[in-house]
Amino acid sequence: MNIKIDTHTHTIASGHAYSTIPQMIEAAQKKGLEMLAITEHGPAMPGSCHEFYFANERVLPREYNGLTLLFGVELNILDRNGRVDLHPRNIAKMDIVIASLHAHIFEDDMKMENFTAAYVNAMKNPAIHVIGHPDDSRCVPDYETIVQVAKETDTLLEINNSSLDPNSFRIDTKGNIITLLELCKKHNVKVTTASDAHVAAHVGDFGYVYEIFQYCDFPEELVVTTDVARIKPYLNI
Repeated sequence: MNIKIDTHTHTIASGHAYSTIPQMIEAAQKKGLEMLAITEHGPAMPGSCHEFYFANERVLPREYNGLTLLFGVELNILDRNGRVDLHPRNIAKMDIVIASLHAHIFEDDMKMENFTAAYVNAMKNPAIHVIGHPDDSRCVPDYETIVQVAKETDTLLEINNSSLDPNSFRIDTKGNIITLLELCKKHNVKVTTASDAHVAAHVGDFGYVYEIFQYCDFPEELVVTTDVARIKPYLNI
């Protein structure tokens, strides 16, 4: 398996990342990526971008010497109703739209039933392409339900390399990701791959992702990031 696309990264615009767009581009080109998504955190994340940042992304070039750049957003799912933190008119302008749960931003009680409802309702929003890092044991949902709804709504589930890093702040992620992958195999649900890089040096890092794919004997045809043609149906380009 050869992953050619990184669908989730952050620059200094997210407030707690450390590299610029040109630095991210250079790193992606050195890694041999064909496509890189810059997905800054939505406005509810402390220190991140204002709505105006996302509204103005139309001015950014998308092609850089064989590398296609996607400009998108990592929305924050705010509650069990799947409410997110960017106006629909700006979400519609994004090349790629990820929706994620972050424990310190979630407004409802920290219970499995609320996390499950939050993911389900987010996936029912046709503007959302990807569920980001649904692997943190602080926000664990009912994975059977999540995978079945992902299939029904044709939403990609993200396998996040940063979550699998032993130094990750997310909790007990490996077992959750294995459960998720086994259910994706069972229900024939597609996944995307993300470095979740917050610094250029980590762009295109998929070492832990490759390891867990091998451990689960996960089929390449369910990984959309090995071929640009596979992921294009999930993008606004």
